[in-house]
Amino acid sequence: MNFYEHLQQATAGERASLLSMPLIGAALSGQVNRRHYVSFLTRAFQHVKHTVPLLMACGARLPDHQEWLRGAIAHYIEEEIGHHEWILNDISAAGGDAAAVRASAPDFDTDVMVAYAYDQVMRRNPVGFFGMVYVLEGTSVSLASNVAGVLQGAIDLPPKAFSYLSSHGSLDIEHIGDFEKLVNRLESQEDRDAVVRCAKVFFRLYGNVLRSIDLKEEV
Repeated sequence: MNFYEHLQQATAGERASLLSMPLIGAALSGQVNRRHYVSFLTRAFQHVKHTVPLLMACGARLPDHQEWLRGAIAHYIEEEIGHHEWILNDISAAGGDAAAVRASAPDFDTDVMVAYAYDQVMRRNPVGFFGMVYVLEGTSVSLASNVAGVLQGAIDLPPKAFSYLSSHGSLDIEHIGDFEKLVNRLESQEDRDAVVRCAKVFFRLYGNVLRSIDLKEEV
Protein backbone atom coordinates (compact mmCIF):
# COMPACT_ATOMS: atom_id res chain seq x y z
CA MET A 1 0.00 0.00 0.00
CA ASN A 2 1.44 3.37 -0.98
CA PHE A 3 1.07 6.42 1.24
CA TYR A 4 -1.83 7.94 -0.70
CA GLU A 5 -3.80 4.73 -0.28
CA HIS A 6 -2.94 4.75 3.42
CA LEU A 7 -4.12 8.38 3.68
CA GLN A 8 -7.45 7.47 2.10
CA GLN A 9 -7.88 4.50 4.40
CA ALA A 10 -6.81 6.34 7.55
CA THR A 11 -9.29 9.19 6.96
CA ALA A 12 -12.21 7.20 5.51
CA GLY A 13 -14.37 7.70 8.59
CA GLU A 14 -13.85 11.46 8.68
CA ARG A 15 -14.52 11.73 4.96
CA ALA A 16 -17.74 9.72 5.23
CA SER A 17 -18.89 11.93 8.09
CA LEU A 18 -18.34 15.06 6.00
CA LEU A 19 -20.08 13.70 2.90
CA SER A 20 -23.12 12.60 4.93
CA MET A 21 -23.84 16.11 6.18
CA PRO A 22 -27.40 17.42 5.68
CA LEU A 23 -26.20 20.42 3.66
CA ILE A 24 -24.48 18.20 1.09
CA GLY A 25 -27.52 15.96 0.81
CA ALA A 26 -29.75 19.01 0.37
CA ALA A 27 -27.45 20.48 -2.29
CA LEU A 28 -27.30 17.23 -4.27
CA SER A 29 -31.09 16.95 -4.20
CA GLY A 30 -31.68 20.59 -5.16
CA GLN A 31 -33.21 21.51 -1.80
CA VAL A 32 -31.22 24.67 -1.21
CA ASN A 33 -31.88 28.25 -2.22
CA ARG A 34 -29.92 31.20 -3.54
CA ARG A 35 -29.17 32.49 -0.05
CA HIS A 36 -27.65 29.16 0.95
CA TYR A 37 -25.50 29.21 -2.18
CA VAL A 38 -24.26 32.76 -1.54
CA SER A 39 -23.51 31.79 2.07
CA PHE A 40 -21.41 28.89 0.80
CA LEU A 41 -19.57 31.11 -1.67
CA THR A 42 -18.92 33.72 1.03
CA ARG A 43 -17.25 31.10 3.22
CA ALA A 44 -15.34 29.75 0.24
CA PHE A 45 -13.98 33.21 -0.52
CA GLN A 46 -12.79 33.63 3.06
CA HIS A 47 -10.63 30.50 2.91
CA VAL A 48 -9.69 30.31 -0.78
CA LYS A 49 -8.10 33.78 -0.65
CA HIS A 50 -5.56 32.29 1.77
CA THR A 51 -4.57 29.36 -0.46
CA VAL A 52 -1.73 31.14 -2.25
CA PRO A 53 -0.34 32.89 0.87
CA LEU A 54 -0.39 29.56 2.70
CA LEU A 55 1.38 27.80 -0.15
CA MET A 56 4.00 30.54 -0.26
CA ALA A 57 4.56 30.26 3.49
CA CYS A 58 4.76 26.48 3.25
CA GLY A 59 7.36 26.63 0.49
CA ALA A 60 9.43 29.15 2.42
CA ARG A 61 9.61 26.91 5.48
CA LEU A 62 10.66 23.70 3.73
CA PRO A 63 14.21 22.46 4.36
CA ASP A 64 16.72 22.23 1.52
CA HIS A 65 16.31 18.50 1.07
CA GLN A 66 12.70 19.09 0.06
CA GLU A 67 13.50 21.42 -2.82
CA TRP A 68 11.53 19.05 -5.08
CA LEU A 69 8.43 19.79 -3.01
CA ARG A 70 9.06 23.53 -3.19
CA GLY A 71 9.02 23.23 -6.98
CA ALA A 72 5.68 21.44 -6.88
CA ILE A 73 4.30 24.17 -4.63
CA ALA A 74 5.47 26.86 -7.05
CA HIS A 75 3.56 25.14 -9.86
CA TYR A 76 0.48 24.82 -7.67
CA ILE A 77 0.64 28.52 -6.79
CA GLU A 78 0.53 29.46 -10.48
CA GLU A 79 -2.68 27.47 -10.89
CA GLU A 80 -4.36 28.83 -7.76
CA ILE A 81 -3.74 32.56 -8.18
CA GLY A 82 -6.96 34.51 -8.57
CA HIS A 83 -9.45 31.77 -7.77
CA HIS A 84 -10.94 33.83 -4.96
CA GLU A 85 -11.85 36.42 -7.59
CA TRP A 86 -13.83 33.76 -9.45
CA ILE A 87 -15.87 33.31 -6.29
CA LEU A 88 -16.62 37.02 -6.05
CA ASN A 89 -17.77 36.99 -9.69
CA ASP A 90 -20.09 34.09 -8.88
CA ILE A 91 -21.48 35.96 -5.89
CA SER A 92 -22.31 38.93 -8.11
CA ALA A 93 -23.92 36.69 -10.73
CA ALA A 94 -26.01 35.07 -7.99
CA GLY A 95 -27.32 38.44 -6.84
CA GLY A 96 -25.02 38.84 -3.84
CA ASP A 97 -22.92 41.82 -2.82
CA ALA A 98 -19.38 40.89 -3.82
CA ALA A 99 -17.89 44.15 -2.56
CA ALA A 100 -19.39 43.58 0.88
CA VAL A 101 -18.07 40.01 0.96
CA ARG A 102 -14.58 41.19 -0.04
CA ALA A 103 -14.57 43.68 2.84
CA SER A 104 -16.16 41.36 5.39
CA ALA A 105 -14.59 39.43 8.23
CA PRO A 106 -14.87 35.64 8.07
CA ASP A 107 -17.41 33.74 10.10
CA PHE A 108 -16.07 31.98 13.21
CA ASP A 109 -15.72 28.47 11.77
CA THR A 110 -13.97 29.55 8.57
CA ASP A 111 -11.67 31.79 10.58
CA VAL A 112 -10.74 28.87 12.84
CA MET A 113 -10.01 26.60 9.88
CA VAL A 114 -7.75 29.17 8.24
CA ALA A 115 -6.02 29.93 11.55
CA TYR A 116 -5.28 26.24 12.05
CA ALA A 117 -3.77 26.06 8.56
CA TYR A 118 -1.42 28.96 9.33
CA ASP A 119 -0.55 27.44 12.68
CA GLN A 120 0.36 24.17 10.98
CA VAL A 121 2.59 25.89 8.44
CA MET A 122 4.25 28.39 10.75
CA ARG A 123 4.50 26.53 14.06
CA ARG A 124 4.34 22.84 13.28
CA ASN A 125 5.40 20.76 10.28
CA PRO A 126 4.63 22.73 7.08
CA VAL A 127 4.21 19.50 5.10
CA GLY A 128 1.09 18.83 7.15
CA PHE A 129 -0.64 21.58 5.15
CA PHE A 130 -1.16 19.01 2.41
CA GLY A 131 -3.73 17.40 4.68
CA MET A 132 -5.89 20.47 4.06
CA VAL A 133 -5.22 20.24 0.32
CA TYR A 134 -6.39 16.62 0.39
CA VAL A 135 -9.63 17.49 2.19
CA LEU A 136 -10.64 20.51 0.11
CA GLU A 137 -9.67 19.19 -3.31
CA GLY A 138 -10.84 15.65 -2.59
CA THR A 139 -14.24 16.97 -1.53
CA SER A 140 -14.35 19.17 -4.61
CA VAL A 141 -13.70 16.20 -6.91
CA SER A 142 -16.48 14.25 -5.22
CA LEU A 143 -19.09 16.98 -5.30
CA ALA A 144 -18.36 20.21 -7.18
CA SER A 145 -19.50 19.39 -10.72
CA ASN A 146 -22.54 17.43 -9.55
CA VAL A 147 -23.62 20.15 -7.15
CA ALA A 148 -23.14 22.87 -9.77
CA GLY A 149 -25.36 21.00 -12.23
CA VAL A 150 -28.11 20.38 -9.70
CA LEU A 151 -28.07 23.90 -8.28
CA GLN A 152 -28.16 25.58 -11.66
CA GLY A 153 -31.51 23.95 -12.30
CA ALA A 154 -32.83 24.19 -8.75
CA ILE A 155 -32.23 27.87 -8.03
CA ASP A 156 -32.44 29.24 -11.57
CA LEU A 157 -29.14 31.06 -11.81
CA PRO A 158 -27.06 31.60 -14.96
CA PRO A 159 -24.03 29.38 -15.71
CA LYS A 160 -21.69 32.29 -14.92
CA ALA A 161 -22.80 32.01 -11.27
CA PHE A 162 -21.12 28.60 -11.04
CA SER A 163 -17.64 29.20 -12.42
CA TYR A 164 -15.90 28.24 -9.17
CA LEU A 165 -17.76 24.97 -8.63
CA SER A 166 -17.83 23.96 -12.30
CA SER A 167 -14.15 24.59 -12.87
CA HIS A 168 -13.00 22.95 -9.65
CA GLY A 169 -14.80 19.71 -10.27
CA SER A 170 -12.65 18.96 -13.32
CA LEU A 171 -9.58 21.00 -12.33
CA ASP A 172 -9.23 19.26 -8.99
CA ILE A 173 -9.36 15.82 -10.60
CA GLU A 174 -6.04 16.75 -12.23
CA HIS A 175 -4.79 18.24 -8.97
CA ILE A 176 -5.62 15.09 -7.01
CA GLY A 177 -3.62 13.03 -9.52
CA ASP A 178 -0.65 15.32 -8.96
CA PHE A 179 -1.27 15.27 -5.22
CA GLU A 180 -1.16 11.48 -5.16
CA LYS A 181 2.23 11.44 -6.87
CA LEU A 182 3.50 14.17 -4.57
CA VAL A 183 2.58 12.60 -1.24
CA ASN A 184 3.84 9.19 -2.37
CA ARG A 185 7.29 10.79 -2.57
CA LEU A 186 7.24 11.75 1.10
CA GLU A 187 9.83 9.55 2.78
CA SER A 188 9.75 10.83 6.35
CA GLN A 189 7.28 9.12 8.67
CA GLU A 190 7.01 12.42 10.52
CA ASP A 191 5.83 14.16 7.33
CA ARG A 192 3.40 11.37 6.51
CA ASP A 193 1.95 11.40 10.01
CA ALA A 194 1.53 15.19 9.81
CA VAL A 195 -0.46 14.90 6.57
CA VAL A 196 -2.76 12.22 8.00
CA ARG A 197 -3.31 14.10 11.26
CA CYS A 198 -4.05 17.35 9.48
CA ALA A 199 -6.43 15.68 7.04
CA LYS A 200 -8.41 14.29 9.97
CA VAL A 201 -8.53 17.72 11.58
CA PHE A 202 -9.51 19.53 8.39
CA PHE A 203 -12.34 17.12 7.61
CA ARG A 204 -13.75 18.16 10.97
CA LEU A 205 -13.00 21.87 10.56
CA TYR A 206 -14.42 22.03 7.02
CA GLY A 207 -17.47 20.16 8.24
CA ASN A 208 -17.96 22.89 10.84
CA VAL A 209 -17.74 25.52 8.08
CA LEU A 210 -20.49 23.82 6.10
CA ARG A 211 -22.63 23.20 9.20
CA SER A 212 -22.59 26.92 9.92
CA ILE A 213 -24.81 27.48 6.84
CA ASP A 214 -28.37 27.56 8.16
CA LEU A 215 -30.57 25.33 5.99
CA LYS A 216 -33.65 26.94 7.54
CA GLU A 217 -32.65 30.32 6.16
CA GLU A 218 -35.17 31.54 3.58
CA VAL A 219 -34.46 33.35 0.31
